[in-house]
Amino acid sequence: MFQPNNKSEVPGLVYLFAHNCSIQLLTSPSVKTAHRRAQVLWTTACPLVRRYNEAMGRTILHLDLDAFFCSVEELHRPELRGKAFAVGGRPDQRGVVASCSYAARRRGVRSAMPMARALRLCPDLIIVTGGYGRYGEISDQVMEELQRVSGLVEQISIDEAFLDISDAPQPPIQIARGLQATIREKLGLPCSIGIASNMLVAKIATEVGKSGARGDSPPCALTMVPQGSEAEFLSPLPAGMLWGVGPKTEARLAELGIQTIGDIARWPEADLVRRLGEWGRDLARRARGEDERPVQTEHEVKSMSQETTFARDVTDDKVLEHTLRDLAAQVGRSLRHSALAGKTVKLKLRWPDFTTLTRQTTLPGMTEDDAEIYATALRLLQQVRKPRQAVRLIGVGVSGLSEPIRQLGLWDQNSERGRRLQAALDELREKYGKDIIQHPRGS
Repeated sequence: MFQPNNKSEVPGLVYLFAHNCSIQLLTSPSVKTAHRRAQVLWTTACPLVRRYNEAMGRTILHLDLDAFFCSVEELHRPELRGKAFAVGGRPDQRGVVASCSYAARRRGVRSAMPMARALRLCPDLIIVTGGYGRYGEISDQVMEELQRVSGLVEQISIDEAFLDISDAPQPPIQIARGLQATIREKLGLPCSIGIASNMLVAKIATEVGKSGARGDSPPCALTMVPQGSEAEFLSPLPAGMLWGVGPKTEARLAELGIQTIGDIARWPEADLVRRLGEWGRDLARRARGEDERPVQTEHEVKSMSQETTFARDVTDDKVLEHTLRDLAAQVGRSLRHSALAGKTVKLKLRWPDFTTLTRQTTLPGMTEDDAEIYATALRLLQQVRKPRQAVRLIGVGVSGLSEPIRQLGLWDQNSERGRRLQAALDELREKYGKDIIQHPRGS
């Protein structure tokens, strides 16, 4: 087993980076000089990576589909390739950018940006209404390809996943390049990959690789951080790239003169704990590149919810009640589809001034029933909202989930008939669409 005695055996090696399918060796730990890349031959790099992999305890691969929604749209509309476009809602309906092409990103457009602002930055931006059912189907196909490589796959979003490839016989770079080629050839999608000894560094490695994208093409980045160089790799990066460091924490750290992840690592841990509590200890550990979390193939679902933002603020009680009923029905169907029920119903509201509040109540028993979820949420709405008060956003959620308990007694036939009716309605909506059966607006 190879154990490097000193850094001279791998002079200056920080990570491997592939941009537009060419592998490059980054030889500087500083951000300023990291872009001075030297092309290296794969035949030279592969043995070096293999020797490092043999010394690793774990090898974690993080895969991120590049501009996923846009890439799927380009498959169905090839004329969009190379153009500035965004998937999302209409600007006159308070829509936001769900995903944008790399041509649009060069013009300053970003995900989660209000579409109206995106159009101001890029007046010729093409707006595409997303086919979200299609995105889910293609995402499932990608995950199937990942499962062929490793049985330990943790999907963290529709376009991201971790794989534990510690026991794989092939070198990690070879596995990564094979995945990129397979997903490109079979599904027509580009993706970027980060490889490291843990999940934290692997994900950041992907982000660093993607940040090097130039032009209107997806990055197709491949970034590897060898074991033992995690802290060195992270050190020059902005503190905001570290998991858990949001804008508020980043501003608080900046007040202390902390700008980079390396600054956090060098800061006395005891002082971070004094200022930030136990979170300070976690922050120090992450800044050193330490992360022992395993790849989890399953996650317990803690809640299910649905919400909608109105195109214009709503004051009409009937419109709010009808919307609330629809949202409750969507949550109920999701619960039944997952064979779950919940005990706590939550209402979410946002006023026109963007003030957001939540109210919740715990039921005496478990429920997955649309009517009960709706009635409970409606009571919460009536308790918190003033007459004619305008609403910008409304949402319904159910938490405290577990498998539904069925205790059918002698006089519970009506309840059982109701469940059978609900199952039949679910089947109709699944087959013909959610609008096939509607409640009257006045009911």
